[in-house]
Amino acid sequence: MTDAASAMQQLLEIMRRLRDPERGCPWDVKQNFDSIAPYTIEEAYEVADAIDRKDFADLRDELGDLLLQVVFHSQLAREAGHFGFDDVVTAICDKMLRRHPHVFGDAETRSAEEQTRLWEQQKRVEKPDSDTSVLAGISHGMPEWQRALKLQKRAATVGFDWPDVTPVFEKLHEELDEVRAELANGSDHDRLTDEIGDVLFVCVNLARHAKVDFSHALRTANRKFERRFRQMETSALAKGTPLEALDLAAQDALWDIAKQSERG
Repeated sequence: MTDAASAMQQLLEIMRRLRDPERGCPWDVKQNFDSIAPYTIEEAYEVADAIDRKDFADLRDELGDLLLQVVFHSQLAREAGHFGFDDVVTAICDKMLRRHPHVFGDAETRSAEEQTRLWEQQKRVEKPDSDTSVLAGISHGMPEWQRALKLQKRAATVGFDWPDVTPVFEKLHEELDEVRAELANGSDHDRLTDEIGDVLFVCVNLARHAKVDFSHALRTANRKFERRFRQMETSALAKGTPLEALDLAAQDALWDIAKQSERG
């Protein structure tokens, strides 16, 4: 057995022990698919965060945490008689071989864009559904920004897409004007929710056309805001005044100083 296989077997055995009803960990024994699912999503985002920060020591640890989630779900499934970890590995190996005939078979090598289109076609062949829409099968369980991106990409496979980024800007201005008008008219919450949703949907489309990862861009913006806000707090306290004691104009001035310090 290779070192990797041996380590994998050790991890599987650790999870089996943790789930032992008599001698396992009470917290692990108590868990089920529903209770573990939020942790799975959280660990995936922590992997992405480590990649953003180029912290490869942390990435190693976060990938381990994410792998543990796969092992945990597989153990739950084995106990329920659905499948085991080996079945998970076999299924993904079969899928990779099947969906890459240009690598593992005799099919002609395709461009990345063409391969993406063929991948989606193959998915629909493998999972036939009475819903014949090109949008069929897009999960409702993913973050909504990601589902928006999937919907847009899927629609683009049949040509329903703008040719470049310019009309996306025009659409964004149009949607922003509609939000402004609804606010001016005192529209109700549902109407504003609808219009602001349109703005966010177009923002995802803008990122897609600009070839920018929407999630990465938003994480970057969040980190930037946090970094500058913390500097504002530090600057205010250095002057002997807590940030909340300053008026908005003074807080804005500290924000500008934080921005300039980053650029300088």
